[in-house]
Amino acid sequence: MRLTSHTDYGLRVLMSLAVMNDRLVTIEELADRHRISRNHLMKVAQSLVGHGLVKGVRGRRGGLALAKAPAEIRMGQVVRTLEADVELVACLGDGAATCVFTGICRLTGALRSAMEAFFTELDRLTLADLVANRAGVGQRLALAS
Repeated sequence: MRLTSHTDYGLRVLMSLAVMNDRLVTIEELADRHRISRNHLMKVAQSLVGHGLVKGVRGRRGGLALAKAPAEIRMGQVVRTLEADVELVACLGDGAATCVFTGICRLTGALRSAMEAFFTELDRLTLADLVANRAGVGQRLALAS
C-alpha cells in the first residue's frame, strides 16, 4: 500500500501546525518549509479544513491552525479521511464482482486483516505522539528556537 501525496502532505501539514501552534501559518510558509507546490498545498489545506482538522482564517493576517488539540487527532482517522481509496485490491471494495475468485479466495481475508492491523496501529498514534520531539521537528522545519 502506498499513501497518496495528498495524504502525505496532509500529515506533514498537521505535524507542522502542531509545533507552530502559537500562531497562524500561511500556505506560502508551509510550501517553503516543505519544498512543496503552493497550489498542491492549497488543495490539501482545503481538504483538512473541510474535514474539521484545521481551521483557516482568510485575509491579510490569515493562515492555518489546528482545529483540535494534537492529542485529539488520531492518525488512523486522518489517513482514512484523506485517502480516497484504502482498499488494497478490488475484492475488498465495490469491485468484488470483477474477480472470479470472490467468495473462495483466502487472500481477501488476509488482506482485510492486514488493513485492519495497519489502521489499528495508526489509531494508536495521535498527532501529539508524532511531534513529541518538538525541538527535533522544529529544527527540521528550520524554526527558530
